[in-house]
Order: sequence, then C-alpha cells, then structure tokens
Amino acid sequence: MSDLGVLVPILALTIPIIAIWTRHQQKIAEMNVETTAKATAEKAAQYASHVQDLEDRVRVLERIVTDRGYDVATQIEALRDQREVEQKESDLPLDSKHGERA
Repeated sequence: MSDLGVLVPILALTIPIIAIWTRHQQKIAEMNVETTAKATAEKAAQYASHVQDLEDRVRVLERIVTDRGYDVATQIEALRDQREVEQKESDLPLDSKHGERA
C-alpha cells in the first residue's frame, strides 16, 4: 500500500509535465511548417520572376526576328547596350561571352 501512496503523487505530477511537453513539441512542429512554407513561397516568387524575365526576352527576340523593317544586327547591339546599362544599375555581374547574367 505504501508503494501506491508514492506512485499517485508522482503520476499526478507527471501528467501535466507530459501535456506541457506535448504542446511544446506541437508548437515547434508548426513553426517548422510555417518556415518551410515561407521559404517555398519565396523560391516560387523568384522562379516566377525569372521566368517572366525570360519570356520578356523571348518576346523581344521574336519581334526582332519577325520585323523585317529593321537591321537585326543593329537591334541586337541595341539590346546589348540596354542590358549593360541595366546591369550597371543592378550591380549583377555579366557573363562576358554572352552578355547574360551569371
């Protein structure tokens, strides 16, 4: 009977401790999910921006190739000059061979 008298208070103290620990673990798991979701959303936004930039470039190239009223070489050089100006404004390095962002 004395063993039962010792176990009851220990059990009474252990249950709240386990409940607190469980809530703490749930909060940690929720924070991890939120952090992962934010990082994924940021990457998706970066990819979307990059895709939009590439689509814009393709549209310009299509316009140059299909517009017979302009000299293609002159247009390409004008675009290179424009990209160099944009590059200087954004401080991103250019790939010297192709004039593309590294």
